[in-house]
Amino acid sequence: MSDHYRMGRHITVEGRTMPQFNEADWKLFRARLPGWQEAYMERLNREYAAILAGSGKASEKFWALEERINRDKSTVGVTARMSRSNMDYNIAGLLGGGVITLANLNGFSEELQESMRLFMEKENGI
Repeated sequence: MSDHYRMGRHITVEGRTMPQFNEADWKLFRARLPGWQEAYMERLNREYAAILAGSGKASEKFWALEERINRDKSTVGVTARMSRSNMDYNIAGLLGGGVITLANLNGFSEELQESMRLFMEKENGI
């Protein structure tokens, strides 16, 4: 995350702490996350196949793929720490990593959507 953010128990954007989210947001997040992760891993698998199908030595492709998998497996799109207190970090990580877009947050509370819109504006330097 950029310098606009302070990491603590909750994300703070330019001195404004993102709100605690409600139970409905938590339930919706838990319901949607597996689908978002599955779609993201499908995309990763296509990218991995392209690495293997590319030109070069087999050993070079192997090590490039191993490096990429090691990097990818630590992202929220693959592994998320599931707790209410991590939900804002998880959603921010999904957005920042291109796993989901703001449109994927339809159905969540207006507060959550606004907080994440603000996060993305700051993350993208808007």
